[in-house]
Amino acid sequence: QVDLVESGGGSVQADGSLRLSCRTSEYTYSKYCLGWFRQTPGKGREGVAGIERDGSTSYADSMKGRFTIWKDNAKNTLYLQMNNLKPEDSATYYCAFRPFGSCYGLRWEFFDFWGQGTQVTVSS
Repeated sequence: QVDLVESGGGSVQADGSLRLSCRTSEYTYSKYCLGWFRQTPGKGREGVAGIERDGSTSYADSMKGRFTIWKDNAKNTLYLQMNNLKPEDSATYYCAFRPFGSCYGLRWEFFDFWGQGTQVTVSS
């Protein structure tokens, strides 16, 4: 079991920035993926970015160059820096944990543990 708690969501104008954080409980897995996903009403859950144990990262194409994912192992915290935000980035953002797996494809179905979500609203 891995517990995850997101924070840092809020409202921002287009072209602004936000940093999301995800505090996790302690875990020891030889292989894992920590990921960020987002969801809007009426749409499925969409992969945003992921990071593996060795620090390798994956991004959805629409986020490359705007979003950055990293983790601070000492603080058990995952981050997502979001720059140049657009109204279409508005969503509930979730962090998630996939034990014994990679981030390849950022398929939400493969992630076992989820946070409660944090809302991001970008106004034009």
